[in-house]
Amino acid sequence: MATQSISALKLSSKAEKAAKQVLQEHPDIQFTSGRRDLKEQAHAMAANVAKKRDWIKNTYKASKASAACQKWVDDHPEAKSSADIAAGLLDTLKKLGNDAGAISKHLTGDAFDVQPVTKNADAIKKTLNSLGGKFLDHEGGLCRWHVQF
Repeated sequence: MATQSISALKLSSKAEKAAKQVLQEHPDIQFTSGRRDLKEQAHAMAANVAKKRDWIKNTYKASKASAACQKWVDDHPEAKSSADIAAGLLDTLKKLGNDAGAISKHLTGDAFDVQPVTKNADAIKKTLNSLGGKFLDHEGGLCRWHVQF
């Protein structure tokens, strides 16, 4: 769900400062995600996996967490709905304990997502690229605007 409230994103100080800069330069920008807990992370991943079964391996850097999550998806072809996939991914992440944190900077508040747009897209992308973090406009072959630090 898009939000204009930076505080609602629960970002780290570095990510919050960057988000405020983006909003100041582009007041129409819509933030779609900030800090997530494991359940929210599993849900976000599942929405993408439901569209592309190999989305995890094509999106996340190699880690114990990303390998375990992709393995769960590969081992459960019967899980087709976002809800079923999210439940399996959440269970997998919980079993990983501290290793689960390697899956995404969203878990530490060091990442946020922005609703992709076509109007002023080049100017917005230029700003997102200038923040001192890593900006992606595609993740795993899907159009997603993601900034992480």
